[in-house]
Amino acid sequence: MSAPTLERPTAPGYRAGRTLPLRVEAARQLKRRRTLVMGGIMALLPVVLVIAFAVAGSPGERNSEVTLMDTATASAANFAATCLFVSAGFLLVIPVALFCGDTVASEASWSSLRYLLAAPVPRARLLWSKLVVALALSAAAMVLLPLVALAIGTVAYGWGPLEIPTGGELPAGTAAQRLLIAVAYVFVSQLVTAGLAFWLSTKTDAPLGAVGGAVGLTIVGNVLDAVTALGDWRDFLPAHWQFAWADVIQPRPEWGGMIQGAAVSVTYALVLFALAFRGFARKDVVS
Repeated sequence: MSAPTLERPTAPGYRAGRTLPLRVEAARQLKRRRTLVMGGIMALLPVVLVIAFAVAGSPGERNSEVTLMDTATASAANFAATCLFVSAGFLLVIPVALFCGDTVASEASWSSLRYLLAAPVPRARLLWSKLVVALALSAAAMVLLPLVALAIGTVAYGWGPLEIPTGGELPAGTAAQRLLIAVAYVFVSQLVTAGLAFWLSTKTDAPLGAVGGAVGLTIVGNVLDAVTALGDWRDFLPAHWQFAWADVIQPRPEWGGMIQGAAVSVTYALVLFALAFRGFARKDVVS
């Protein structure tokens, strides 16, 4: 006769997979002040650039060398591409680090994390819900910026083809599709920052520590990429490929850099997410 198995008692109707639904977590995060502030900052950047160009004049008037910045006022598509270019290196890092780094650590700082787990919400379910919502908010911030830029650029500079700095142009419809691909790539390239922030968020009770740590390490990666003495080792740095999306706004888009950059970013991100889930599963939660 086999020995009887002991099963943990559960309340009638309890389903672990139904705890902390995504809609509940999303509603909680959307109501937070930092979400509204970050959305406002993303929407404000195009306005600031339009005012700057109106005050200082068109960028292309100041030199003979034509760059993406110098074609910013050529059309709404050019303006949106310029906004993406000036923000991809640092500004878009902030919402990713904030949404992913603040998510678990903030619950610990409020001493509400242990009560969530006592609900009972399984630890993996808790992390999964928070990670999905954090990534969704990060993606929304990245989409908001070019959308507002296109709207404001249409009013200020008109709807027209995207003028390519190296020569030629893309029809407005094609340019919009290419910009969508560029935004998707920027989001994928920021998954490393998301992974860093989320992992640190499971390690500390200080949200600013997780957010600041992720931003700081991202900056370190950018600095290392600037060290040309590293040679081919820079190919393993996510920062080395952060502007590979510019290859898609060409008459004949180049995909090699984006594929390599996406592979590097996703690899690092998966490792960091796995470390977060593994560490949190064994963590003694007392906050």
